[in-house]
Amino acid sequence: MNKPCSLAAALLATITLAATLPASAQMAGSDASKARFSSAPVYTGAPQLATTLSMVIAGGGPAAFDSTKLVGVLAGDKTQAEVASLQQKFGADNVKSFLTVFNFVVTDSLKYVKAANIALPSTPSPDPKDGKALAAALYKLGVMPSGSWDVEYMLDGLVSHPIHLKVMDDIDAKYGNAADANYHAVLTQAMMDLKAVYGL
Repeated sequence: MNKPCSLAAALLATITLAATLPASAQMAGSDASKARFSSAPVYTGAPQLATTLSMVIAGGGPAAFDSTKLVGVLAGDKTQAEVASLQQKFGADNVKSFLTVFNFVVTDSLKYVKAANIALPSTPSPDPKDGKALAAALYKLGVMPSGSWDVEYMLDGLVSHPIHLKVMDDIDAKYGNAADANYHAVLTQAMMDLKAVYGL
């Protein structure tokens, strides 16, 4: 089984495991009706695993995911300017924290299952090498029914709302709530910058 298929299997199995957890465990410390860091509603549909696969592969794959590499794919020749812009807005330490937490998020999403063997399509979508298409797909996941955009709605769409909650709890335990909030804030700004660059 190739890496994309293994990753998809792992994510699906993780989501399945989360669905079997008691509701209190799934929603611990969070209002089940809205996002943790905003008033956005939660996304309760099926996660878009093909897009998740594309994002993780663009960052180097599940075994060697590097958020810096992902940013490079998404921003292309504007990567240096984007990093400088984020550092000016949030500070270099907060951007470094964002990248560290992003790496943890991917690893943490996969930690619950290590050897799933579920037959799923192995082709990511869009092409992980196409930064503009991947940015567009990620942005689309964050568009709520109201038409406005929210980063937590996007993250729900990538891994499911229950898994997003569990990962946030794990971020809080390992890095603290401030780092969790910073991760969401910097990611929001990065996505808004990509929206402007590509006219999404």
